[in-house]
Amino acid sequence: MIVSGMTGRYASALFALAQEQGVADKVGADLGRFGSMIGLNPEMQRFVKSPVFTADEQGKALNALLPKAGINGIAANFIKLVAAKRRLFAIEAMIADYARLNDAAKGIVRAKITVAEPLSDAHLASLRNELSGITGGKSVDMTIHVDPSIIGGLIVQLGSRMVDGSLKTKLNSIRTRMKEVG
Repeated sequence: MIVSGMTGRYASALFALAQEQGVADKVGADLGRFGSMIGLNPEMQRFVKSPVFTADEQGKALNALLPKAGINGIAANFIKLVAAKRRLFAIEAMIADYARLNDAAKGIVRAKITVAEPLSDAHLASLRNELSGITGGKSVDMTIHVDPSIIGGLIVQLGSRMVDGSLKTKLNSIRTRMKEVG
């Protein structure tokens, strides 16, 4: 798995260190917790993205915040380093890159699936089996989202690939073709 750019370099260095010390999953969990804190709190989003805060202010706030959130060790040191280097604005991309590296090392592929109504256990097992076959036998971690507006079918995003087999998209395609004819 290759990640690129500035965020990829940070994530790769962190992943190599975490793997070397045998704590890749713990670091991933801590980073995920920090990412959730950012995603769920508008003030936290402003804190990490705003250039108004100095590196020193961010560092002091992180020293108080991270232990309370149960984030320590390599992950905490990494987040503080990113703040000291004035790169905290990109921490969410670094966390995503780290998660991709960790998943690839464990042979896991993540799939986001949108369906019109909840799937039965048998359909979920069948879908997981099909996706595993597509990925060459890798383990597939599926996130299912129910969206009745797609009417039927499903939309699958597997890594960078996306297949839209929703009835809504098919109907829109037919509508477009009919307009072209008329």
